[in-house]
Amino acid sequence: MDHPFWRTGFVLTDAKDITLILASSIKEVWIDCSKGDDLPVGAPSVSEAPAPAVSAPTPKASRHAPAPRDTAPVIAAQELERAARICLGAKAAVVSMFEEVRMGNAVDVGGAQQLVEEISDSVSRNPGAIISLARLKTADDYTYMHSVAVCAMMVALSKQLGLDEAQTRSCGVAGLLHDLGKVAMPTDVLNKPGKLTDAEFDIMRTHPTEGYKMLMASQGVDEVALDVVLHHHEKMDGSGYPEKLKGDQISLYSKMGAVCDVYDAITSNRPYKSGWDPAESLRKMAEWANGHFDPRVFQAFVKSMGIYPVGSLVRLSSGRIGVVTEQSAKSLTKPIIKAFFSTKSNMRIVPVMVDLSHSSTSERIQGREDPAQWNFPDLNELWSGLPNLTR
Repeated sequence: MDHPFWRTGFVLTDAKDITLILASSIKEVWIDCSKGDDLPVGAPSVSEAPAPAVSAPTPKASRHAPAPRDTAPVIAAQELERAARICLGAKAAVVSMFEEVRMGNAVDVGGAQQLVEEISDSVSRNPGAIISLARLKTADDYTYMHSVAVCAMMVALSKQLGLDEAQTRSCGVAGLLHDLGKVAMPTDVLNKPGKLTDAEFDIMRTHPTEGYKMLMASQGVDEVALDVVLHHHEKMDGSGYPEKLKGDQISLYSKMGAVCDVYDAITSNRPYKSGWDPAESLRKMAEWANGHFDPRVFQAFVKSMGIYPVGSLVRLSSGRIGVVTEQSAKSLTKPIIKAFFSTKSNMRIVPVMVDLSHSSTSERIQGREDPAQWNFPDLNELWSGLPNLTR
């Protein structure tokens, strides 16, 4: 999973790609000559080609110095492909981490912290990219990618709330591990493609406690992670679980975990339901906010995501329909839209980017649109710019 390419299989069209493969951690490749050209007769294979030049060794001190972190802000289009590679690697790492725990081994806290740092750097460069990509899941990888998504949102929310770097890192680790207890749940209940019975739901309600026990058995686990793993299903009105905490009995970190957990759950496709549109999900959550979420935390979450999060389908005042590709720094209600459909002609149009915050733009968002009503098959590709965006 750890390679510099978006896909794991593709036709080589540029000699630079071979250089990238040689420089990566890839040990071997499988060449399928039925899907592309073979080497010309008599041509040397890559393994027979001269080895790339090796630069002189660096001084010992600099060789062991940590690489500088790349956190400079960039536009979404520049971060999306990089974020996609991080998502693939993160999913593999979470799968491995959960499998180790399932076999009775301790949680790899160091590995989790390293993964959080990589996700946090992506959020710093452009928060919408990795958060939006992590929302796209298959039924098979839901639990793992849900952990990645909640981690990224916890980091973004921490930054919005003004928490320091150590707290932000702790929140990221907590998000990554919050559903660890699900490894102890029966597979037929965890992956059931329909509504759970009361008895099955009672089983699922034990996953915070089970996860807490697993973390307590590991060394060096952050207190924030322990708290969020145990309490991310508590609600402000005391109707949550496992301890029915209410109001100020719930820590700031668990309040954050509750918001991030619910948002990703309701926007993701599941075997028994399609995910809600991101903007519609925020509207629904606002209706639940008083009893379920801490108002201050929820307001900060909306600010970190935008009123119309990336991927939201909207109708513009011109009658065009578009999808949100990025937030604007100027206004929560004026994101950048890719308009691609005309309701006046009832047909697709050449996609055009519309920055609603720009002074020359008179258009505004008239309202949300339900993707299920329109059934645009390439909606994810439209907002991301990445083809065949599936896992």
